[in-house]
This record gives sequence, structure tokens and C-alpha cells, in this order.
Amino acid sequence: MDNSSKSWWRHGVIYQIYPRSFRDSNGDGVGDLPGVMERLDYLAWLGVDAIWLSPIYPSPMADFGYDVSDFTGIHPIFGTNEQFDTLVAQVHQRGLKLILDFVPNHTSDQHPWFQEARRSRDSARRDWYIWRDPAPDGGPPNNWLSNFGGSAWEFDAGTGQYYYHAFLREQPDLNWRNPAVREAMYDALRHWMARGVDGFRVDVIWHLIKDDEFRDNPVSPGWVAGMDPFHQLVPVHTADRPEVHEVVREMRQVVDEFDDRVLIGEIYLPLERLMAYYGVDLTGAHMPFNFQLIDAPWHARTVDRMIRDYEAALPPGGWPNWVLGNHDKPRIASRVGSAQARVAAMLLLTLRGTPTLYYGDELGMENVHIRSDQVQDPFERNVPGKGLGRDPERTPMRWDASANAGFTSGEPWLPIGDDVERINVEAETDDETSMLTLCRNLIALRRGEDALSEGAFEAISAEGDVLAYQRIHGGNRFAIVLNFGATPARVALPDIFADGRVRLSTFMDRGGASKDVGTSLEVRGHEGVIVQMDPRRR
Repeated sequence: MDNSSKSWWRHGVIYQIYPRSFRDSNGDGVGDLPGVMERLDYLAWLGVDAIWLSPIYPSPMADFGYDVSDFTGIHPIFGTNEQFDTLVAQVHQRGLKLILDFVPNHTSDQHPWFQEARRSRDSARRDWYIWRDPAPDGGPPNNWLSNFGGSAWEFDAGTGQYYYHAFLREQPDLNWRNPAVREAMYDALRHWMARGVDGFRVDVIWHLIKDDEFRDNPVSPGWVAGMDPFHQLVPVHTADRPEVHEVVREMRQVVDEFDDRVLIGEIYLPLERLMAYYGVDLTGAHMPFNFQLIDAPWHARTVDRMIRDYEAALPPGGWPNWVLGNHDKPRIASRVGSAQARVAAMLLLTLRGTPTLYYGDELGMENVHIRSDQVQDPFERNVPGKGLGRDPERTPMRWDASANAGFTSGEPWLPIGDDVERINVEAETDDETSMLTLCRNLIALRRGEDALSEGAFEAISAEGDVLAYQRIHGGNRFAIVLNFGATPARVALPDIFADGRVRLSTFMDRGGASKDVGTSLEVRGHEGVIVQMDPRRR
């Protein structure tokens, strides 16, 4: 069922909400579930199909919810169980779907499981985590590094052993080789699906299994001083282990116990290794997240090759997906500039596959400067001065030009930033040329045209700073032409588009019923254009 063309996740647009930053309903400066409910009509108006919530579980907030102390509860800062159930109902009433973040690699060190595990070496849950004796010199068992800086091993004086943490020391890794751990986590998935959740984005799914021989990771030949210290080593023994695919397959089987749910895996891996997470005969994740657009050098030829390689690498029947931004990476408007952010939005929403849109990107929000005394992100605190902090892309959503941008009546947990008068929902809703209007029109066009939501992809030959391709379904075709440069360019289109018409330009000043396309199309600098073939040519 889940891989059929009828599955909602194949046709919809996913919208990621970082709950702390979306809308605060009670004035404490932190976004919450009632705040999300207040803005559901906006999301329905925007036209997205599914909402993905970053973690809302009980947590000491050492890593802002990615250190979970109860996998089946709701943190009071976000709301109550009753409010969550109301949210699910209201989401579904609007024809939307709800996806939760699931964080199975580790728990908080305050989770009752870990508290029991560290009581003694004989604890019933000791083997739920990864423990090792010290090295002969008393130091860590091997050279494994934490993604957040320093050794991945923390000494527990009470029991005389080290425990492994791929991230913060407050986030001990679970031992996914233990069947009891797996079943406990699968039961958590069942708990949420029974309450109406439509799927999961699984955090760092490629980390779940570690080398059972605990061998040192090899030194990276490409690392130089000044780079992220984690990349000093190649994590061949701490991530992307062959055994992890058994776990992903089991997780998928649990999700498939419920009708038409989706399993999305967070995976930062090279293309050829990413494809393995679809599983043999598509029995793995429905969509291993494809982050190529987030990390890509913004050049037309580079992106063109990336798209072609990705399409060619997909397993038979595997459904593609694309991500433009998220809570861990700088905002697209800051990466490529405000003009190219519009081109990037057209790219995201016209490629074959399911797009994920990060909250605020539909407004053109940029990274916000965070002073040293405002830093919240533990990554930045652990590895300061290297620009790795994630606070700049997690700042509050701008709803209007009032104090604190309509996000909160209190003091926001992160600063709002500049340009609020221009970049906010209220102002952009009334502006026919705004980024928000562009994104809404793109989503509406995608929703209304099967060629754009499920049609085939076919490249169009282009050179220099221009990327061009077709989307094809039945007798209908669209050509998408994107100028990554500042200089106007002319692109030859297939003859089928003679007498076609421009449906949408990123400049919002072309489109309509007039036939203004011949055998070639001129695009202005930083412009993207969607052309539809004349229906009489079908």
C-alpha cells in the first residue's frame, strides 16, 4: 500500500515546524502546541499537506528536545497530552497529516532507563546502553568522537566504566543490538500511531548500530585544522554499519502495522550509501531524506548533475524527496541570497518527489546574528568559534511587524532579528510579489497539476548558469527554467513548448493566458520560469 501512487506522502508538501520557535501562546517565550493550533489555518492556506514537528517529548532540554526522558509523553513547556490529541484532531479536520520526530539513537541521561542502567553493572537495563571498561591507561576505550566535540566516551565513576554518547554526554546511546531496546522503541512508535500520528522522521537513523568489536575509527586524510573536529576521523565503526538495515526494516514493519503511515530517515551519507536505506525491495524507509540541496554549491551545472545522479541511483519504485532547509543548517536565503532563494523555492517545488519546506523559508527568513551572550545551542558552546551553531536558523517565526513579530507576548527564547517589517506573514500576504505569495502559488500549481506532483522528470539541455528540465504526465508537460546567475540567458526549449505559456515567474510579473513562448525562452538574471505546453499539442 505505502509504495502505491495513492499514498499521501508521495503527493504532498511537508512543512517542518521547530515548535520552540513557531508560535508561543502563553507568553513564556517558547513556542507550544496551542501556538501551533492557532496557526493551522495559515498552514492550510499556504497549501502544505503535512506538518512535521521537531521533538515535543519530556526532556531536560540539554539539546532542546533531542535528549528524551520519556518517549510517550509531552513536555509541559509545549503542552499536555490532551492538547496534543486536540492538535491531531484539528490537523486532520483540515485535511492535513502530522509527522513526529522520533529520536531512537539515544535517551537523556535523566531517562529512567539510564538512571537504572547506571546504578550498577548488574542492573537489568545495563545492556540497554553501551558500556566499556577503560583503556589500560584509564582513558576512553577507543578513539571514537562525539559529533558535538571531544571524546564520545564519558566515565561513570559509580560503576567504573565509560558509556558511549554520539552527541552530548547527557545523551547516552541506546544499544540497538539488544532486542529489548528495539521492542521498547517500537512500542513507542505504536503508541503515537494509535493516537493518530501519520508518520515519523527518524533522527540520525544511520547511527543506530555501532561496531561490536569497538575498533578505532580511521584518521580522515582530508581533515585540516580549523574544520569541525568531529571530521578528524572517518566514522566507519560508529555509523552506517551494515547491520543497521535490519533495524530499519523492523521499524518499517512496525509502521506498516497501521494504514498509510510514512517512515522518513534522517541520513547524511553519500548518494550510493543513501540508497541502501530504501531497503531490499523497498522494505526500508519510505523516504531516506535527500539533503543534497542543503549542502550543494549553488551552481546550475552542479545541481543539474546532482539531480541526474540522484534520479539514476533511485531503486526501482523508490520515491524521491528533496529538502531545502532544516533546523541544523543555515537558511537557504542566507546561503544563496534573497534573489536566488526564490529560484531555489521553484526548484524545490517542481522537482520530482516529495519536498520538505522549513518554517519561515516561505517568507525568505535569513539567519539571525546571535551574540555570544545569546547562544543557546550546546553544539556552539562545545565547539565555539567555528560557525557550527544552529541558533541562527532556529529563531522565531515572524507573523507580523508588531513587538516580537507576533511570536510571543514575552521575551523570545532567541532574538527575532532584523527586517521584521518587511519579512513577516502579514506583510507578505498582502504583497502580490512577495516570497510568501510565490511559495503559495508554487504549491497551488503543484497541487493542481499531476505533471508537477507525480509526473516524470526529463532534463533539458542548458549551459552556464541555467538549469532546465521537464515534468511530464499523460499528455501534459511543463518546462522549468532556472537562472542561477545574474545575467539574462536564452534557453532552447523542446518544440512541444512552441505556443506554450508562462504559468509562473519568480518575479511574479509573467503568466496568464497569453502565448509568449516560442522555440526558446529568455530568462532574466535570478529568474525562474514555469512554462506549460499548449494543450492543443497533446
